[in-house]
Amino acid sequence: MVMPLFDTASTMDASSAVPLGVSVPRADSGRPPQSPGGRVNVACYAPGVASLEIAYRAPGGKWRVQALPNITGGVHHGIVEGLPYGSRYGFRPTAAAQALPPAVPAREEADDDGGQPLLLDPYGRAVDECDGFLANVRMAGDFDWAGDERLRLKWRDTIIYEAHVRGQTMLHPDVPAELRGTYAGFAHPAVVEHLKGLGVTAVQLLPVHFHIDEPHLQDLGLTNYWGYNTAAFFAPHPAYATRAAQESGPQAVQDEFKGMVKALHAAGLEVILDVVYNHTAEGGPDGQTVSFRGLGEAAYYRTDGHGKYVDTTGCGNSLNFAEPKVVQLVLDSLRYWVDEFHIDGFRFDLAVTLCRNGNNEFDPRHRFLIDIAADPVLSDVKLIAEPWDIGYGGWQTGRFPPGWADWNDHFRDSLRSFWLADRLAIENGGQGGSVSKLADSLAGSAALFQASGRSRLASINYVTAHDGFTLNDLVSFDRKHNEANGEQNRDGHGDNRSYNHGVEGPTEDGGILARRAQSRRNLMASLLISLGVPMITAGDELARTQQGNNNAYCQDNPITWVDWTRTPESHEMLRSTKRYIRLRKEFLAAQPHDFPVRDEQSYLYWFDQNGEPMSLERWNDPRNRVVQLLLGSDNGALAGLIVVNGSASDVQITLPRVTGPGTAPRTFELRLTTSPLHELRQGGVAVSGETDLAEANSISIYRT
Repeated sequence: MVMPLFDTASTMDASSAVPLGVSVPRADSGRPPQSPGGRVNVACYAPGVASLEIAYRAPGGKWRVQALPNITGGVHHGIVEGLPYGSRYGFRPTAAAQALPPAVPAREEADDDGGQPLLLDPYGRAVDECDGFLANVRMAGDFDWAGDERLRLKWRDTIIYEAHVRGQTMLHPDVPAELRGTYAGFAHPAVVEHLKGLGVTAVQLLPVHFHIDEPHLQDLGLTNYWGYNTAAFFAPHPAYATRAAQESGPQAVQDEFKGMVKALHAAGLEVILDVVYNHTAEGGPDGQTVSFRGLGEAAYYRTDGHGKYVDTTGCGNSLNFAEPKVVQLVLDSLRYWVDEFHIDGFRFDLAVTLCRNGNNEFDPRHRFLIDIAADPVLSDVKLIAEPWDIGYGGWQTGRFPPGWADWNDHFRDSLRSFWLADRLAIENGGQGGSVSKLADSLAGSAALFQASGRSRLASINYVTAHDGFTLNDLVSFDRKHNEANGEQNRDGHGDNRSYNHGVEGPTEDGGILARRAQSRRNLMASLLISLGVPMITAGDELARTQQGNNNAYCQDNPITWVDWTRTPESHEMLRSTKRYIRLRKEFLAAQPHDFPVRDEQSYLYWFDQNGEPMSLERWNDPRNRVVQLLLGSDNGALAGLIVVNGSASDVQITLPRVTGPGTAPRTFELRLTTSPLHELRQGGVAVSGETDLAEANSISIYRT
């Protein structure tokens, strides 16, 4: 005979439908926040069930069940006694109350109601495995921030470093073993000093919301390493905390996360979270039920007129942003992370799905976007869109409204094409493209963002990201090698615009290694000298490889972890990256605070290899692979000259015939070149109108 898992109780009350989640009752708002009895207001939006119960267990107590007797607009709510901080709880439809199966792990199947007997609270602040299944935990917000606040760094001065909490430190020799792969490990002085020494200003963390693994990965013995499979939007992922914190409980996990943010802020580093509000971990209609589906799938998920899921994410479901309560859920979650965790900004995965209207079309004036713009908290943080999804009309780069910045895939593709795909074509006797697309990228893709009323600072420039080849693999592989993912190499993008420089994968050929190193430098330098906001992927500054895997979402192992082994290649790449960042900061520090937003004061002058203004013919000529860009501001303390030579031969250039103060010709000092001759040529001086050398496949940067 199966014994009941829970005792039952019932009560009538005068509860409130707001706020959602577990909170202090309004009538008790004047009482101490941690009343001994744990009297709380519980409210859950569950329009798909006729009645709802909360099952809960106070610390040291046994499970109890209480009906939520009131329903207001689909919100089930009630007053619950005996639910103090640290209590575990979850929901279930009343119809399931009398015949719950015994507790079984959440990832196992059962003959009756499945392995997850409770539905998670969409507003739950923590998730813990309890008695073999997942349950929410009532959390306190106490933490000694010691005056910490969000940093509010200007977009112009921002350099983003995209990283994985676990992967950043798993192989770090200076991080104690017990801290590796954790929030505390990410905040370790060895990691912080690396980031500060590199010169980045913000870390963008891959998803840290509580997430679970897809069933097909479990069957393969793999995990969702990236974490884009969220099950709870208010809860930090406990597996990224130290073992000591996990054993102490969810409050210690939360405190460790906050301690990481506090330490990064103290080092002058903003914290941006990669958030996944486009879908949930429940997958398609036949997927696992952990929360939303059991509470009201027709409201939480987008469906067509026949109740069929409309999936614009490729993950089985799409959250329904035509439903006001879904918009409210996301806004409340974002505000919670800002207020409670001092988060500086968010990068929204597949952000187009969040802005689809009732007709499933992208709307740049969607309620979600308008509500964020009107919110005094959320409008004051960095907002970054991944401006696409897989649905119809899914590519929307450049169309998000003011206040947002977009991942610029045009920038990514233009740089890869010019420095890699074109070079492959040229070396095989073919023809590359002209310099026009590269020039547009260097200038911040202004036209792409102009129609939406935004400046060049709306462009998040990147060459690589977590999704795709690393920088080193871009120059080492022509094809993806994703066999380890268990999908016969069918997954991942086939169009990588990469070039292995003659050998697929690892090689000891010195000539090939030298060409690869120069291509890495060209890509990194182009990224860091372009107008806009640069984003570096963790490990690219160390020439990290994923062995050709361009979709390593399920590889929680050295394939994806940052390799800190010091090699000649990693040393050279780190030194070069630091040099490019220093040069960027030096140039921007010499410009007015509003550069490059105010076009009437900023200038970008384009010249050909002869020092003459670029003609339309030269812009469109694929044989012309040389361009010079003089940029600065009328009120700037210095200007910069960027010389790009994307041809296979050295070129004698004539420096632009421009004057300095008065009528004196300008003097140009060479600050760097990506060619192997940097150490020999750095510091060389030439005067406008004189000739200088631009080495094949290189960038040269002058100060004037």
